[in-house]
Amino acid sequence: MRSLALVILVLLVPASGAAQSGGWQQAAPVPDPRSEVAATVVNGEIVIVGGFRQVGANSRRVDAYSPKRNRWRRLPDLPLAVDHSTAAAYRGRLYVSGGYRSDRSRSNEAFVFARGRWSRLPRMPSPRAAAGAAFSGGKLYVMGGVGPNGLAKAALEYDPVKRRWRMIAGPTPREHLGVTAARGRVFVVAGRTAGFDTNLDLVEAYSPAARRWAKLPPVPGTRGGTGATFTGRYVVSAGGEAAPGTVKEVYALNLETNRWRRLPDLPTPRHGLGVAYANGRVYVVAGGPTPGLSVSPANEFLPLR
Repeated sequence: MRSLALVILVLLVPASGAAQSGGWQQAAPVPDPRSEVAATVVNGEIVIVGGFRQVGANSRRVDAYSPKRNRWRRLPDLPLAVDHSTAAAYRGRLYVSGGYRSDRSRSNEAFVFARGRWSRLPRMPSPRAAAGAAFSGGKLYVMGGVGPNGLAKAALEYDPVKRRWRMIAGPTPREHLGVTAARGRVFVVAGRTAGFDTNLDLVEAYSPAARRWAKLPPVPGTRGGTGATFTGRYVVSAGGEAAPGTVKEVYALNLETNRWRRLPDLPTPRHGLGVAYANGRVYVVAGGPTPGLSVSPANEFLPLR
């Protein structure tokens, strides 16, 4: 009986953020629930930027999560309240660009966070909102999104050494897309052209060295309001919203075989979420659990190498 009791006790002890079965696990919740955030990994921490609060106001808040400690800490607020912005990291610095301002205008502002403080970068040559961003070859690429006159046709490239922006050929125009970088290419995953009844499965990759775009196998399911990350082997697509509800299916593109495979479904399907890879795990952070304005403190991870 004593042995049986010990077994039951072990089974009831929570995992404390550690993976037990290889499926999705819960981690420390986001301290300020919101959606339409931007997310990236900076010095091993997952940082989420801005977004909507439940009341509908956008936010200047920035939070950093440590996967090793399963703990959040607050960083200095952004100089500007935004939602639908982009976030990317390079050499320990956090770069945030674009988004919608509180008056719903599209921003051409860009900022960098380093040594505990925010600094303004040169303004982007064109405003962007609901875009995605990633670094490749030491340069920042802002892909897709909504520009001054609708869907953006051009992409933006920023050189942090020269502190200079330039416009380059963009992907198939779309917004609310997932963007990540891997092996010298920038991947643009899914998105939509208008409302969430216009979701796409389109996947394209940009080679900065060749200055050329190429089409890749489409995501098995259409999705907008989505995110993407790279694990070292896979480009992972997670989250989104559609007419029936939020998207639970998660897929991984193997860059060796150029084929997608389905991963375990999200426990908390969401859109406008942050998707990032850290410490051997894919993290899906914040986002809206129902289509439209909704927020969540959910922070879930899937071990994947």
